[in-house]
Amino acid sequence: MSSTTFKVVTLIISVFSIMQISCGGDPDILTDFIVPPNTTLDGNFFTFTGFRSLFSPNTLSAFKVQKASRAEFPAVDGQSVSYAVLEFPGGSVNPPHTHPRSAELLFNVQGSLQVGFVDTTNKLFTQTLKTGDVFVFPKGLVHFQYNSDSQKPAVAISAFGSASAGTVSIPSTLFNTSIDDNILALSFKTDVSTIQTLKKGFAP
Repeated sequence: MSSTTFKVVTLIISVFSIMQISCGGDPDILTDFIVPPNTTLDGNFFTFTGFRSLFSPNTLSAFKVQKASRAEFPAVDGQSVSYAVLEFPGGSVNPPHTHPRSAELLFNVQGSLQVGFVDTTNKLFTQTLKTGDVFVFPKGLVHFQYNSDSQKPAVAISAFGSASAGTVSIPSTLFNTSIDDNILALSFKTDVSTIQTLKKGFAP
């Protein structure tokens, strides 16, 4: 094989690999869209009205997320898209979490947010977002958002490349499940009583 041929083959393989990576996401469907059984198929099926409450006067006391994913909006099933609106009262936080099936593109539409994520080398990337800023959280990485202004609310809109991105809350997963206290104590290099105190904060 000549050096020129080898370079061409290498380039083709590289391009194919990039294409395979870029195609990751929800499985392709063989129809235009997916309709659940016993569903009336008209314009209403493709319309989500769950965000109308955002435009009604309300006072939040804690962080709140409203989703338009496959569970709430069946029309997005198979379309590899979903939305979420994140509302942050002053001083509230969206605790560290991951989305195993999608990256997250966050658009800050009101207020200011401290955001960040940790990569697989344990490097922390942070940013202070102002109104109008957009930040991307790579797929599967632990990330968070925090409204550090105790007086003013913040609102952000998140777009996902999956109809069901999934959310794994790190604090809740660790301290609100049945993982043995001894395992957690050893993992966090602390004692069982400290772990039990942390778990009490997640008790119903």
